[in-house]
Amino acid sequence: MSILAFDVGASSGRVLLGQLTDRKIEVEEIHRFSNDPVQVGDHLHWDILRLFHEIKQGLLKAKQQGISPQSLAIDSWAVDFGLIGKNGELLGNPYHYRDRHTDGVMERLFALIPKSEIFKRTGIQFLPFNTIYQLYALRQADSPLLREADHFLMIPDLLRYFLTGEKLSEFSNATTTQLYNPSLGQWDTELLQNVGLPEAWFGTVVQPGERVGKLRSSISAELGVGGITLFAAAEHDTGSAVAAVPALEHTFAYVSCGTWSLLGTEVDQPVISDLALELNFTNEGGVGGRYRLLKNIMGLWLLQESKHEWDRTGICYAFPELTMMAEKTQPLTSFIDPDDPLFLHPGDMPARIRQYCRQTAQQIPAEPGEIVRCILESLALKYRYVLELTERLCGHGFCGLHMVGGGIHNTLLCQWAANASGRPVWAGPAEASAIGNLVVQWLARGEFADIWQARQVIWESFPVATYEPEQREQWEDAYGRFRQVTGLAE
Repeated sequence: MSILAFDVGASSGRVLLGQLTDRKIEVEEIHRFSNDPVQVGDHLHWDILRLFHEIKQGLLKAKQQGISPQSLAIDSWAVDFGLIGKNGELLGNPYHYRDRHTDGVMERLFALIPKSEIFKRTGIQFLPFNTIYQLYALRQADSPLLREADHFLMIPDLLRYFLTGEKLSEFSNATTTQLYNPSLGQWDTELLQNVGLPEAWFGTVVQPGERVGKLRSSISAELGVGGITLFAAAEHDTGSAVAAVPALEHTFAYVSCGTWSLLGTEVDQPVISDLALELNFTNEGGVGGRYRLLKNIMGLWLLQESKHEWDRTGICYAFPELTMMAEKTQPLTSFIDPDDPLFLHPGDMPARIRQYCRQTAQQIPAEPGEIVRCILESLALKYRYVLELTERLCGHGFCGLHMVGGGIHNTLLCQWAANASGRPVWAGPAEASAIGNLVVQWLARGEFADIWQARQVIWESFPVATYEPEQREQWEDAYGRFRQVTGLAE
């Protein structure tokens, strides 16, 4: 039985073919594409129709290889959305979460609804681009989109709607909006009213693994493919990635590492406490009704945006070259807080990193290798900081850290994460979001008894590299300096 996972990340997407044979998962990439945001005037948008085109290209390539998939599912990044008009068509191009139209909006909404009340109702980390603030920004701007809208769909819901015509919201992504109430198990009508949003826009919430339609007959005819069944994956790509963590112990810590790094653990019930609010943790939906207690960390966006700036000025290096250059520079000299607001928006990231180091009276990294080293070491140290906060919130420790996602190709980051945390790092699989997407489909089809059996099979199917901590004294000293210069010291 062949199934397809459409995994659309914030910088690239891929289509993976999955097959389950004799308790082993086999995957094959059949299509890969870039995901390039588009600046139009003052706003940054997602090219959503291009992404839909690439999904159809994936279906065509599967057909050309003689593959007749029994099902497919889609996952993507969180918080962003499209609005559907009364005629069933998309209204406008979805905003990118790094667009500046939400600047200052979070604080303005707190004047209407206290921060503590929003957290009590949703359990979600406060980030300036959360869906609730994007929608409130449109309301404050008197956007014509809101006057014409009839339905709200998150990005994977929207792409799935294009394929099936069904308007459904998936649980793991719905929770990231900061408009879903996990205690009630539904959209929070009071929050919707306070933001000025009609409850009717927000449709039925389905769980990962539910059947959510079939390919439209018009698309089947256009592409010459059969009527493929669609399932809801954990449609927030981190939810899918965590489903693919090959943990053999039921209590584990993970970091899903890519454009963003999301570090935390799984819990049976959301942790909505004063301490969770103080530490600004989030409780996002997962597979099997579980929750992902975690914090968002800026991630390899810092490196991607730095490379973009160097490319723009004619200093062109591949990522492996940059990593090699970083390895040859002086260690542990300059640090940044990856989550400082200075680094949120697109722009000249190397200049901002130098600005941060100048303002904190540190040695200023000048060459690309020094900038890259600063980024990777700072990420590793921030991982330790958030891991320790997770332990504090959970009331128990973790013996190591599982790293999954494309970021594990950066072996320096993996090793430095082990060095910084003082515990082993288990890295793999790299295509965790797509594999988790496939696993949810197999769970829905009864191929696995539960997620734990699936994780055992993932462990047996994909290589997992172990990184043991090294240079403990130097990294312990660096951690103290990192916390001082970033203001994270207690």
